[in-house]
Parts: sequence; structure tokens; C-alpha cells
Amino acid sequence: MATQNKRLAFILLSIPLLLLIPFIAMQFTSEVNWSPFDFLVMGILLLGTGMAFELVLRKVKKTEHRIALSLAVLVIFFLIWAELAVGIIGTPFAGS
Repeated sequence: MATQNKRLAFILLSIPLLLLIPFIAMQFTSEVNWSPFDFLVMGILLLGTGMAFELVLRKVKKTEHRIALSLAVLVIFFLIWAELAVGIIGTPFAGS
């Protein structure tokens, strides 16, 4: 149980650290221009992805299934991220 709690703490602490990357970049370049809403959306996306990984690791016992579901979570994360960033699919969420 302690390992699960450490993993959960790592996930929760890594989200603000990852969000610091664009925040710091905004201080040095005008090419990174995130609004507070962008930080909120990316925080929710990272939290949802982290919690999905945690759910898979806690509930799924077979290694093959863990790998497959973890890859599916990762692909979904990257598809949503790419859609929100540049609109690769063309949904209204990307502003297309």
C-alpha cells in the first residue's frame, strides 16, 4: 500500500512541476503564450492521465493487459493534446 501512495504522491507532485515548464518559458519568450485557462486544461488533462495510469496499475493484474491499457491511455493523452494544440482532427475544441 505504501508503494501505491508514493506513486500517487509522485503523480500529484509532478503535475505542477510539468506546468512550470511553459510558465517559465513564458518569462523568456513571446512564442509561449498560455492563458490561465490553458494551464487549467493541461492540469486537468495531466491529472486525468495520471489517475488513469494509477487506476490501471492498481486494478489490472496481468502484465500484458497493464501494458496494453497504459499504451491506450498514453495514445489518448497524446491525441487530445495534439488536438488541443494544433487541431489535427478538426474538432471545435481546437478552434477549427
